[in-house]
Amino acid sequence: MESHNTLNLNMEENQEKAFDYSKRAQWLRAAVLGANDGLVSTASLMMGVGAVKQDVKIMILTGFAGLVAGACSMAIGEFVSVYSQYDIEVAQMKRETGGEVEKEKLPSPTQAAAASALAFSLGAMVPLLAAAFVKEYKVRIGVIVAAVTLALVMFGWLGAVLGKAPVVKSSLRVLVGGWLAMAITFGFTKLIGSHGHMYV
Repeated sequence: MESHNTLNLNMEENQEKAFDYSKRAQWLRAAVLGANDGLVSTASLMMGVGAVKQDVKIMILTGFAGLVAGACSMAIGEFVSVYSQYDIEVAQMKRETGGEVEKEKLPSPTQAAAASALAFSLGAMVPLLAAAFVKEYKVRIGVIVAAVTLALVMFGWLGAVLGKAPVVKSSLRVLVGGWLAMAITFGFTKLIGSHGHMYV
């Protein structure tokens, strides 16, 4: 009987550890995805502006505006989403425990919002830092593409490891997706910029 109870306790502890690891992995994966989002959207914005304006200051300001706007958007979206989850879990706890709420088991909307904004900002810093110290236009574009490519491969690998997905396929998907976003933004902006006088 005693050994049976010990076995049950061990199983419960293992389940708790597995749950904690799973929860941590989900948070890390969300952070990687947020950083990837910041990286791709900011780099694409900078490439789009770079298609029609070669000035480094304009490029950096555009990237910085994209960083701030994106981080705010991510934080607000995450706050609203997690607060909805928070309300649902509180209601469920009250039904199950007869009014008691275990706050330590609830998600934190503020923490989630801050983590999301921070992850986006870290990703967005990659193209900004890459472009900040290069005055020559063509070299600057090359440096941004190279830095973003390296970061995309790294984020793709991290996301695959945390999500237990095939590493090569996942990294390639992330890389090709990032390249496409930059190429499409650059191409369309160049096209509209070169024919802009027609719409004035």
